[in-house]
Amino acid sequence: MELFSESLTVVGRVFTILPLLLIVTLFMGKRSIGELPVFDFMIIITLGSVTGADIAEPNVHHIPIAVAIVALGVLQRVVSQWSIVSRRFGKMVTFEPTVVFYNGEFLVPQLKKIRYSLDNVLQMLREKDIFDLSEIEMAIIEANGRLTVLKKSAQQPVTRQDLQIRTASTGLSLPVIVEGKICKEALKYRERDEGWLLQELKKSGVAIEQVFLATLNRQNDLLFFEKHPDNPQRVPPVQH
Repeated sequence: MELFSESLTVVGRVFTILPLLLIVTLFMGKRSIGELPVFDFMIIITLGSVTGADIAEPNVHHIPIAVAIVALGVLQRVVSQWSIVSRRFGKMVTFEPTVVFYNGEFLVPQLKKIRYSLDNVLQMLREKDIFDLSEIEMAIIEANGRLTVLKKSAQQPVTRQDLQIRTASTGLSLPVIVEGKICKEALKYRERDEGWLLQELKKSGVAIEQVFLATLNRQNDLLFFEKHPDNPQRVPPVQH
């Protein structure tokens, strides 16, 4: 009998707390479920924990949980409004955009600063339908963790379409060196060997230990990026 009573209590809480949670989430606005800045993410996690505890534990008092949900929604609304009014405060409660690739170079210190690996960035570029790094001018990890890419003007699809110019695709660029280590399978697929690769690097006066990433496209054009270039790029200040 006691188990049946507790089950009815849980069902009753589901039908009362979830509509309240929906109302509070709609009150918080689209911002809370869209890009999810850091503070909003914390609020969502806390709301989930509070709601879960209320539903799963019949001994928890129901009214204080409801008050906590409303308070969290109001707090999020106040902080998001304050972030709009005060740019300085807005920067304090979220991340800054980070330029990770600019003018033909990977910015290795920037990647380490935000703890993104090369594999993370390459995957995000592929998700943007970019398989050849020579196509891009700049890549930015935004405050929400997503990647924004500025392509070179010659690679803008609208420009090619407007001028009706047919350009041969360079195809998929395969990484043949990743952080100083040779990827033998990629070299073999492109019908090249380590000797050829080392010779190409030697022509440019670069040791393999200095290479952060090197790729080969369909035409076997070697494109490489150094870990510590002699003339580091001046990165444009990207703001929110």
